[in-house]
Amino acid sequence: MAQAAAVAKPPAPHRRRRASATPRRLPYLLIAPAALLMLGFIAYPVISVFYYSLQNYNPTKPWRNGFAGFDNFVHAFTDDPQFWDTLTFSAKWVVVEVGLQLLFGLALALIVNQTFVGRSLGRALVFSPWAVSGVLTSVIWVLIYNSQTGITRYLADMGIGSYGTSWLSDTSTVFPAAIVADLWRGVPFFAILILADLQSVSKDLYEAAEVDGAGRLKQFWHITLPHLKDAIVLSTLLRAVWEFNNVDLLYTLTGGGPAGETTTLPLYIANTSVDAHNFGYASALTTVAFVILLFCSMVYLRLSKFGGEGK
Repeated sequence: MAQAAAVAKPPAPHRRRRASATPRRLPYLLIAPAALLMLGFIAYPVISVFYYSLQNYNPTKPWRNGFAGFDNFVHAFTDDPQFWDTLTFSAKWVVVEVGLQLLFGLALALIVNQTFVGRSLGRALVFSPWAVSGVLTSVIWVLIYNSQTGITRYLADMGIGSYGTSWLSDTSTVFPAAIVADLWRGVPFFAILILADLQSVSKDLYEAAEVDGAGRLKQFWHITLPHLKDAIVLSTLLRAVWEFNNVDLLYTLTGGGPAGETTTLPLYIANTSVDAHNFGYASALTTVAFVILLFCSMVYLRLSKFGGEGK
């Protein structure tokens, strides 16, 4: 009887809790190594940038290295006019690029969302520039803008402009030329995301709107745009951050010139660190750029009510 009672005795409550808790923790234990590696690869560079932003660090002038406190930040805001020029141009670049990419991307998404002969080929052609790397995109457009073999020569043959004209060397044409080059690669990004969201719009909504007498414009304004709100907010935010940090295209196209006309803040940071070897000041500028992006992203998400009920 005693043995039977011992066998029938239920396990201790703490043992049951321990056994049931193990399966819940197993997924976290499995991803822990990868998560720790990712945290290390992300956290270490960020902490290093914050650390060097408080230092005078120039490997070519080691006798000047040491703790600088907030001197690098004070110098950026008070004694460096190039910082404000590059920050202003960065804001201009982001607003113009993201606005035009959104406009053309939305138009392309609406077009390729329609049913027509060769739609699959049309979608592939629209999306193909996004598969091209940034450096290769720059090389393509450097060849297009080449004054001897590019588009300006063919325009000169037709009597438009003069031979030897370089749009990338003229301060009056370099900005629109760079804008067009980046539009070619950036527009498909918006078209892809917006088209993916358009596929989920119920056709019943448009049919009901037609029954109620709503035209194409009213359907677009009251059905399509509200449904695309989150996709537009997310894509514009991501693209704004990427355009702000754009270095490869402008560096390859113009090198920041002519006369610093196309130098963004990240490009200025790259020149300060790589060319001038002033890593302390470049780290301070990077920290400022990080804070600006973080603040603007938070304000944008707050004002746009991303993820809220807007559909």
